[in-house]
Amino acid sequence: MDKPSRPEPQFLFDFGSPNAYLSHKVLPAIEARTGARFAYLPVLLGGLFKLANNRSPIEAYAAIPHKLAYERLEMQRFVARHGLTAFRFNPHFPVNTLQIMRGAVAAQRQGRLAAYADAVFAAMWERGLKMDDPAVITAVLAETGQDDLLPAAQAPEVKAGLLAATQAAHDRGAFGAPTFFVGDEMYFGKDRLHEVEAAIAQTM
Repeated sequence: MDKPSRPEPQFLFDFGSPNAYLSHKVLPAIEARTGARFAYLPVLLGGLFKLANNRSPIEAYAAIPHKLAYERLEMQRFVARHGLTAFRFNPHFPVNTLQIMRGAVAAQRQGRLAAYADAVFAAMWERGLKMDDPAVITAVLAETGQDDLLPAAQAPEVKAGLLAATQAAHDRGAFGAPTFFVGDEMYFGKDRLHEVEAAIAQTM
């Protein structure tokens, strides 16, 4: 009897999240160790925040400077632990990611999301570019031969697809990014990646 296929782990992301970028850079090592492949699922973080009545850490902890300082410290530790020396905090943060997330849905529908995600994550969190400026977006995608995705991102079905994916994420219990699912089990944040890997191992 054939062994049933194991569930594909899922990575719910928005390019506006630095922790989503950091997770994106660590996932290949988890894939190499487990043989799993993460399915990247674009969601609109601003929309998810509204649905979940959530706020970004910068807003939520604005009156708690020690908490914000500790969040930065944990990020620095993660970067150092994984050798993510290319990371730099985007000077334009927060960035409106609506257009580049629509682009992610368009790329996903064409089977090109991996290359698109690499280019846009790097532009946001390595090059520090203003990725809500249409001219900057166009230039970044032109560099990698992906500028044909720009008109595709404006298709009504792509716009509706991003909204539907965001609603579906909320319906599953998500409230922010990065969020991971292994089967029906949800894990939030880059600091749960060791649990995500353990859960994947249990399905093998």
